[in-house]
Amino acid sequence: MAEGKIFLVGAGPGDPGLITVRGKQLIDSADAVVYDALANSVLLPAGARTTGRPELFYVGKRGGAKDSVTQEEINTLLVRLAREGKRVVRLKGGDPFVFGRGSEEAQAMNDASVPFEVVPGITAGIAAPAYAGIPVTHRTLATSVTFVTGHEDPAKPSTQTNWTALAKSGGTIVLYMGVKTLANIADTLIEGGMPADIPAAAIQWGTHPKQRTVVATLETLAAKAIEQDITAPVITVIGWSVVLRDELNWFERRPLFGKRIVVTRASQQAPALTEKLSELGADVIEMPATQIARLDLAPLRAEIGQLSLYHWLIFTSQNAITIFWEQLLGEGKDARALAGLKVAAVGPATAGALLEHGITVDVIPNRFVAEGLLEVMRARDDVAGKKVLYVTAEGARDVLQQGLKEIGADVRLIEAYRSIVDGEGAEKLARAIEAGRVDLVTFTSGSAVRGYIDAVGEDLALRVPAASIGAQTSEALRDAGIEVKVEAKEATLDGLVSEVLNAF
Repeated sequence: MAEGKIFLVGAGPGDPGLITVRGKQLIDSADAVVYDALANSVLLPAGARTTGRPELFYVGKRGGAKDSVTQEEINTLLVRLAREGKRVVRLKGGDPFVFGRGSEEAQAMNDASVPFEVVPGITAGIAAPAYAGIPVTHRTLATSVTFVTGHEDPAKPSTQTNWTALAKSGGTIVLYMGVKTLANIADTLIEGGMPADIPAAAIQWGTHPKQRTVVATLETLAAKAIEQDITAPVITVIGWSVVLRDELNWFERRPLFGKRIVVTRASQQAPALTEKLSELGADVIEMPATQIARLDLAPLRAEIGQLSLYHWLIFTSQNAITIFWEQLLGEGKDARALAGLKVAAVGPATAGALLEHGITVDVIPNRFVAEGLLEVMRARDDVAGKKVLYVTAEGARDVLQQGLKEIGADVRLIEAYRSIVDGEGAEKLARAIEAGRVDLVTFTSGSAVRGYIDAVGEDLALRVPAASIGAQTSEALRDAGIEVKVEAKEATLDGLVSEVLNAF
């Protein structure tokens, strides 16, 4: 039999940025991933659900859930996959060895003579309080911390936890998964000598954009949690360091915290906008309305072969630059082939994409639209009578091409790609819109507007206001009947994000 291996990887507490570098490397190189309900699915390799590489196995272990898989079934699955010769990541929320039954799975692998490795993760007992502005230790307030499972009911005749000793420990107590037994635990701690008025907090979905925190006293926390509808998963912190939350609460104070915003950019481009919005606290849903489909690129390769005949090279999108550069390298050329050419870009994002290839643009307009670029070109004396290579998308507006011809330029337009409907994630987004859980949808092109409507349907598309990157995109939104709540004053991602901030 081929020998596989099991990697018990801690996925961290929920924020996908908190997984270890080693953990992410293993996920991306795995043959199979076996993951829990509390492991953020964003960590799974993109496209795995459609390509089947790596194989994905959901073993949601949530108390009382119908889709829960028994521990014995999980162990059997891991052994089978390893004996098939596969590298298997067992992805577990938090840390595998902190209330995660990872040690039991490691024992099962040892008993079956299956090689395994453990990759620790950041446990929720530290991360959730930190994201709520509560340090679990503090030099003057708490010099020790105890992690304890809240699954055990202290009212039981027999318990492994010495609650009376904990009540007298003087440090911070962090309870995992104890929302149902919180009232009994509080009563037992108070009976054991812990002050009833000691500060306490319950943190739901810690480190997630939907994090919620309730602060009270040990005596009143259980009732307040019920009043605020705090349900699992919850981390409870009991101790004097909870008083620091008012000073240290950074996560929930971010300006877009609690706002759910949709990014409709193509998958390759979405991360840039997603990261900006997420850093400001937004709960971002990526639903790429379009994807980039390359057209017949033989005409582009032919013009690349005779670049020396041209005087100007014009780009109005990053996609066009990506495709142009691929073909340039494919023809055995590099940036030196552009020597002697002047280069124009429609805006800073396009200019930045060129700079990544070592090309500094000669022309960039103040208004980042085709009309703005045309105004600048008209004002120059080195355009008339010159040959211009203009690489763009299929169906792009002819404003720039026609305007350059009117100036007297000899324009060769190459359509390198088209935007086609993507809609990945449309079903999830549709459910969120139906439930009223979406605040804003962002658009950076007119083609994204059409793709979004095709993906979620006209009725749902009209329910949520939009944020537009510029006038042309706003026109497409209004033509579709979608309210434009925000329009960027400057047609850049930073300009769009700035107006989104103003709107909220």
